[in-house]
Amino acid sequence: MHLYSSTLALALSSVIALARAASLAEICTISYATAALPVEDLGLAVTIDPSSVSVALTTNKTVGSNWYPSSIVDYCTVTFAYSHHGLNNDTVHVSYLVPSPDKFSNRYLSTGGGGLAINQGTSYTPSGIVVGAVAGITDGGFGSFSTAFDAAFLLANGTVNWQATYMFGYQAHHELATLGKQFTRNLFNVSADARLYAYYQGCSEGGREGWSQAQRYADQFDGLVTGAPAIRFSHLQTNHLSGGVLEVAADYFPPPCELEKIRNLTIAACDGLDGKVDGVVARSDLCKLDYDYEQAIGETYNCAARPGGFPGGAPTPEQSGTVTAEAVAIAKAFTDGLLDSRGRRIYLNPQPGSSFADAQTKYDAATGSWEPAPSSLGGGWITRFLGLEDKDNLDTLAGVTADDLRDWMLQGMHTYGDSLQTTWPVLDGFRAAGAKILVVHGEADSGIPSGSSVHYYEAVRNAMFGDLAYDDGVAALDAFYRLYLVPGGEHCASNPAQPGAGWPATTLQTVIDWVEHGVAPDTLNTTGKTIDRICRWPLRPLWSGNETTLDCVFDQRSVDSWMYTFDAFKVPIY
Repeated sequence: MHLYSSTLALALSSVIALARAASLAEICTISYATAALPVEDLGLAVTIDPSSVSVALTTNKTVGSNWYPSSIVDYCTVTFAYSHHGLNNDTVHVSYLVPSPDKFSNRYLSTGGGGLAINQGTSYTPSGIVVGAVAGITDGGFGSFSTAFDAAFLLANGTVNWQATYMFGYQAHHELATLGKQFTRNLFNVSADARLYAYYQGCSEGGREGWSQAQRYADQFDGLVTGAPAIRFSHLQTNHLSGGVLEVAADYFPPPCELEKIRNLTIAACDGLDGKVDGVVARSDLCKLDYDYEQAIGETYNCAARPGGFPGGAPTPEQSGTVTAEAVAIAKAFTDGLLDSRGRRIYLNPQPGSSFADAQTKYDAATGSWEPAPSSLGGGWITRFLGLEDKDNLDTLAGVTADDLRDWMLQGMHTYGDSLQTTWPVLDGFRAAGAKILVVHGEADSGIPSGSSVHYYEAVRNAMFGDLAYDDGVAALDAFYRLYLVPGGEHCASNPAQPGAGWPATTLQTVIDWVEHGVAPDTLNTTGKTIDRICRWPLRPLWSGNETTLDCVFDQRSVDSWMYTFDAFKVPIY
């Protein structure tokens, strides 16, 4: 790397450039961006490479997603690299979308990744431009912005790249935000005594990354939006194998169409439990308590043959038949959650009305039968991250038991408890810093069970306010941490199977109002056609007045149905 020998030269050039810049086009030059590089001593032990700076101007771009409203925006993309002191062959790239100076609102935003990716490119960063923030992503030092963590995890079979692991776990996002905030100050000449608001937004792995910061760096962000966080990492990944293990134990492998029929019948049966018939299961808790999957036995199903596969992959034949008792037994066991051989609870699974994504089977054309289809998220966790073998999945689930899944969860918790697990429940520093966090989770999430976010919320309440009555503990949490279950919502998005539910697309704006104006959100607005407000936990939606009035009510029986004790483990599982 070619480095400036003196930070003074950068500081002086920064003053000159800042004094004359007035437009986005003037900001979007290599010389201007280089002058604003965050070369100050920020306690990170890194060196920035000025020769790595690149810029790209984008104008009149239409953006929009589940996470921010559609807008037409202009921005400059500034990318640069840095290295850590004392590490060889170490290069980390960060990239920031920069708003026009006339749109800048003294805000910075970090955004997260998904799956095993530490960023999602420009999926979330336009959200920052919409609210007048500089918005950043990191490549974690994995080689490029499109290189995922699993590609960097092993140096060789049996040898973990611990630097990459800790970067993925939390360090890279700490550095992204620390550098990004100072870069924003330098770029827009925000003085050290002026307020720069810092925010975070991400879902799934991005949600976990947000929690990794809130749990460790209390004053890093003023406000965070974390969706469907992939916390309790070892349990989550291993549990992706639970459906297949149940099927192997039962020696029955339902065609995907049979499970889809059970899901659709569940939605129809439980739709009105919230007092409104609208195609959305807004009370999956009542569905779990009162609906019996056995009502589906004997119902017919039919799905046409698909050359591209159903639900994906190799071609599949037409699927038709009637729902069997065997399929219903698997659906019930899957929804109830994983138990070990002694009947002790290992983990939880998605709510009723969710798809049975982790119980999907695949068609073997050679045998003309359906067989287990181990999730690569679960199988890859076992082979690569626990077995330390550069292998994407297990070859088979034959011989794998629920007890094996339990033991693998514990092994991963031991190995990665300080990097990936991300369940520390004591948030005293975060609370004292005055920061706010807003968590959203699709109630019908088939990838990360919505009960996972409820369990962590309750773990935090017990750890911090367990000496208070339940209502008082909730009120204390409400001051800085609020959880919203999106009725019918899928994984980080609206749900095609329950289209009336929509998704809350203005969560970043909501947390900004909470932080900057003290407007704490009682409910969230959503884009749904039949639902326009989302209740905060532990309140649950209930319609009255001939489906015209929505109330958020406390229902002890419903709340109790979300509570789990993972007694298959001898240690607390937060």
